[in-house]
Amino acid sequence: MSPNQMKDQKQINTSPFEIAQKQCDSCAEFLNLDPNIHAIIRVPKREIHVSIPVRMDNGAIKIFQGFRVVHNDVLGPAKGGIRFHPDETIDTVRALATWMTWKSSLLNLPLGGAKGGVICNPKELSMGELERLSRGYISSLWQFVGPEVDVPAPDVYTNPQIMAWMMDEYSKLAGKNQFGVITGKPLLLGGSLGRNDATARGGLYVLREAAKVCSLELNGASLAVQGFGNVGYHVASLASSLFGCKITAVSDSKGGIYKKEGLDPRSIHEHKLKTGSVINYPGSEAISNEELLGLDVDVICPCALENIITEKNAPRIKAAIVAEFANGPTTPGADDILYQKGVHLLPDFLCNAGGVTVSYFEMVQNFSMYYWDEKEVHERLDKKITAAYHSVLNTSKEYKINMRQAAYAVSVKRVADAIKLRGWA
Repeated sequence: MSPNQMKDQKQINTSPFEIAQKQCDSCAEFLNLDPNIHAIIRVPKREIHVSIPVRMDNGAIKIFQGFRVVHNDVLGPAKGGIRFHPDETIDTVRALATWMTWKSSLLNLPLGGAKGGVICNPKELSMGELERLSRGYISSLWQFVGPEVDVPAPDVYTNPQIMAWMMDEYSKLAGKNQFGVITGKPLLLGGSLGRNDATARGGLYVLREAAKVCSLELNGASLAVQGFGNVGYHVASLASSLFGCKITAVSDSKGGIYKKEGLDPRSIHEHKLKTGSVINYPGSEAISNEELLGLDVDVICPCALENIITEKNAPRIKAAIVAEFANGPTTPGADDILYQKGVHLLPDFLCNAGGVTVSYFEMVQNFSMYYWDEKEVHERLDKKITAAYHSVLNTSKEYKINMRQAAYAVSVKRVADAIKLRGWA
């Protein structure tokens, strides 16, 4: 292996939490941050590991490992999703909790950052096993969550039904209804209108503003969506219906499809529900995930997992805008390359902050016991995330730094100022 190949492989293998810390370190240096504050924000405040015994349908007890990490709660209760995934690691949860801190701060929400996860494969569990696992997770750590402490939400392979079970389990243990302990719930149990597509919709509001800056006409602009799960589907569907974008490529874990003339997101969604993948969609050309990133399109939307854009493939990206709907899809080395190429990157904790923003709206509605219509949710989301984008853009221009560095500068400064005001350092 050549030195360059070794460098690429080392970059790809960098853990998500190492990336989160490097990003934090870079921002601390830029802001000339107090070393004591830097030390506080560099590591999680609280980390819980639990073993969850679940009786399986065959009568046997199986032990599942779960985590809940609070990175920082100086601005308010911690907030963050729960992932059920066979490859979940504490390292990933730490990174996601850290990014949630910056995301909440960047959107100027009175919340901190947290994340949770369970190592499991939900696809291999029956509904009964999934319910017992969900309730077991909450019963293992319910003393450490709550409406004014730490509020979980859905994430990868979790959904409103799982949130309903968790909310119900917490309410039983607390001895009273506590709808506000969980967000992303079904509407009938205190969920918010507009939550289902909030991550995609919020990011597309950011894309709309970025397109103005880049003088890109979105009506007819070509988009490639890497990761056609729940978020990816809504990105493709809404980009098409709201702005008239042309979806030329989509992909999932099994591969991708391409059609220069454009694809119908809803038809692809139906195809995936029937077959389990977007591949072999009629009338499309088969491509790999790697090939998708190098397509000659206007916008690339990474909507899958971490470390997708690396130093190895970043030079091949032709898009004018990269909109990060996934968490941590771009490595630090790739950030520098894209910035030098003039690619307008919309960093993850700005671009995908629609979910936590509408989750915050759900918390507000739960506390007040008064619920808004969908139009009001969309308008409030638009106002919040548009203001955040222009705050980042102005910081980027003022200090001549890339958009991710600018997003960190805005969010870390708010957290640092709060730490000073509270006398933590």
